[in-house]
Amino acid sequence: MLLVEIRNLTKVFPLGESIFGGGAKGEVRAVDDVSLDIQAGETLGLVGESGSGKSTLGRLVLRLIEPTSGGIRFDGYDLLAASHGEMRSLRRDMQIIFQDPFGSLDPRMRVEDLIAEPLIIHEPGAPSFSRFLRKGGPRVRHARVAELLKAVGLDESAARRFPHEFSGGQRQRIVIARALALRPRFIVADEPVSALDVSVGAQIVNLLAQLQREFGLTYLFISHSMPVVRYLATRIAVMYRGKIVEVGPTRQITESPQHPYTQSLLAATPEVVA
Repeated sequence: MLLVEIRNLTKVFPLGESIFGGGAKGEVRAVDDVSLDIQAGETLGLVGESGSGKSTLGRLVLRLIEPTSGGIRFDGYDLLAASHGEMRSLRRDMQIIFQDPFGSLDPRMRVEDLIAEPLIIHEPGAPSFSRFLRKGGPRVRHARVAELLKAVGLDESAARRFPHEFSGGQRQRIVIARALALRPRFIVADEPVSALDVSVGAQIVNLLAQLQREFGLTYLFISHSMPVVRYLATRIAVMYRGKIVEVGPTRQITESPQHPYTQSLLAATPEVVA
């Protein structure tokens, strides 16, 4: 089943004014006429070098930034035509995991409050649910947070601690638990392991694969690392200078790349020595 449709999506950023008073110096086409489909339950790996437009595309898909032109549909809904209230409702099904786990978490809030915050903001289920969490349901909130912490491999005791008390990998697990709080169907994972060392990053990738099976998630997995994308992705889309230059099943892209840029990415990938 088709979950996300991206059609001719473009984002143009105007450059700033010249320090010599010459006015705008031009524009940057960060995303240039991109069309992609993402099927429910799959992981589409979006790979390319830094500055290729990957993160901008991920934010456009969630309408965290507005496109210059093009269209985005989620489960049949036209996201660009959606009102503020409609987008608020749709965001329960669409979440993002950012690259920097420490920057994603308010250092003044305890983990329990960080994970429970989406439940309070979005009021899933009955309209009174958020008020119940705020006023009369600390046990319900605690149980839900404990469930999410367990799902990402953390102990219940983590709920009362602050983000600075955890390692980078543990913080990313907290970010993932927060993203899962509303039981979304679609997650944009924007370079979620690039700020971690290799062994910890591998644990997070394995965790994402496990959670996909358990929760029936669909991922847009953004990375500059071809080995990581090759391990996790069902299909791969290769992005270069704002354009998708090649897309196909993972095995096809990694074993028989057609575009010179894809070939260069694979050629630059170090071989794993057993």
